[in-house]
Amino acid sequence: MQASAAAAAASSLLPSQRYALTKEKEYPEEIDITGQGPRIGVFVCDCGINIGGVVNVPEVTEYASKLPNVVVAEENLFTCSQDSQDLIKERIHEHKLNRVVVASCSTRTHEPLFQDTIREAGLNTYLFSMANIRDQDSWVHQSDKEGATEKAKDLVRMAVANAAKLSPLYRTELPVVKRALILGGGIAGMTAALNAAGQGFEVVLVEREKELGGMGRKIQKTLQGDDVQRYVARLIEMVAENEKIQVLTETIMTDFSGTKGNFKTALIVGPSMYHREVNHGALIIATGAIEYRPEEYLYGEHDSVKTQIELEDTLSKRGNGIKGWKNVVMIQCVGSRNDANPNCSRVCCQQAIKNAIWIKEINQDVNIFIVHRDIRTYAFAEDFYRKAREMGIHFIRYEEDEGPRVEEVEGKIHVSFKDLTLGREIEVNPDQLILSTGVVAGDTEELANIVKVPLTGERFFLEAHVKLRPVDTQSDGIFVCGMAHSPKRIDEVISQALAASARACRLLSRDRIEVGGVVARVDPELCAACLICVRACPYEVPFINEDGVSEIDVSRCQGCGVCAAECPAKAITLSHFEDTQIVAQIDALMEGI
Repeated sequence: MQASAAAAAASSLLPSQRYALTKEKEYPEEIDITGQGPRIGVFVCDCGINIGGVVNVPEVTEYASKLPNVVVAEENLFTCSQDSQDLIKERIHEHKLNRVVVASCSTRTHEPLFQDTIREAGLNTYLFSMANIRDQDSWVHQSDKEGATEKAKDLVRMAVANAAKLSPLYRTELPVVKRALILGGGIAGMTAALNAAGQGFEVVLVEREKELGGMGRKIQKTLQGDDVQRYVARLIEMVAENEKIQVLTETIMTDFSGTKGNFKTALIVGPSMYHREVNHGALIIATGAIEYRPEEYLYGEHDSVKTQIELEDTLSKRGNGIKGWKNVVMIQCVGSRNDANPNCSRVCCQQAIKNAIWIKEINQDVNIFIVHRDIRTYAFAEDFYRKAREMGIHFIRYEEDEGPRVEEVEGKIHVSFKDLTLGREIEVNPDQLILSTGVVAGDTEELANIVKVPLTGERFFLEAHVKLRPVDTQSDGIFVCGMAHSPKRIDEVISQALAASARACRLLSRDRIEVGGVVARVDPELCAACLICVRACPYEVPFINEDGVSEIDVSRCQGCGVCAAECPAKAITLSHFEDTQIVAQIDALMEGI
């Protein structure tokens, strides 16, 4: 209802007044293009050698200058540079441009930058079109420079045709709920909660288990020797003492709705299972991951077979039995780097080296064999690999198709493997067989479906962009950190949690956020209330209103266009991707055939 009221209020204003509602900083008054024909400026990017090394950019620029409605066309070395941004603004005023086309890289990464540039020059943000002549052209046609140049001309011609049909779009504002909801009470979740609370924002920290701590409760120390249990205990204490943080244990999410700055989450809380709704402006997913439970190498069938985490618990107690061990075998990559779980868990090699050194410090006479496909101690962890070798720990490499064989002989573990260096079989009867198990995602599918966030092939939560938005998800206002994102060390978990909370605080620090723009709209005269859009929308936005027709809340619409594509009566239009614009691009493409 708030969104509908805001939209109705905004629709009664003049275009320049509507646009002024959305200003985050001082911009010049929007240029009125009413009654003007298209005056398009085209800016073609070399992108260093990414595009210019394959595509004949001067030829494409010359071609663009002769297209209908194009007033000016220029070549830039890097169109995303500040100099080029300033040049675009100058050309808008010099040639009275009312639409801009940039031929460069991906809209997913750079469209907001160029939109902000034309906005600073006084043009409506949405009077912009982009041709991806890098990802979709030069990168995939490096061996055919002539063909790549012709394709670039096609892409530019289509973008210009699309730009000619663009219309201004406007956004309205909603207040931001200055509260963060964090799912997961492990090291990542608690770190993010403390950082957000430290910046003055309320935090609701949700943990499905009885206690906070997550996987951190099972780790005794880091590779560098830091006391993890002491650190986790201190985090829990700080969270409990912080008045800004409310902790809900034994709690699960059941429903999620809204848009960035204005989310609503339904929870089932505690043993009593009472229902609660939380309004919040940002969501941080820090649900962690779990240890792979082995089904191989006699795990669960023999008391001497343990995982590295179980070994840590044994070592922390420093029992006398450890000093009686003569042989210990550790097998790497158990449950990872295979068909079922192809990713490397990253922490297993370091964990094996840490525990092997720990054993040696207790009993220097024990023989330790780490049987591996390769050792991955990245960055400064390589120093501990060298230390382990100096202590006499044996690292024995095996081929993937010739892995270790484990069997029980007269009640004892028997391990055999082929040493690639010696070229011969080695047999060991270890006192302990330790399995370096992989890190696998927990039950993420249900949560991903609720919050509408995509997963990787290994069922971890996918970031929006690995370099440009590494802790954002593809859903605005939802962030991810820790091992919910991927396997990582504790120091990396902490760094990413701080980054995710910083991104969330950036959103929460705003008083109002913009909604609308590229959204779907329903023509009630054409709507038959067939419910197809209601069922098709992946974000569950359309609903049948009191008038018996479909209605779309612009504050929640993500602009995906599924409803517009599915509507049999063509009653739904997706702004900025209207039929006239799509048809214009198709017609422009056909001109080159």
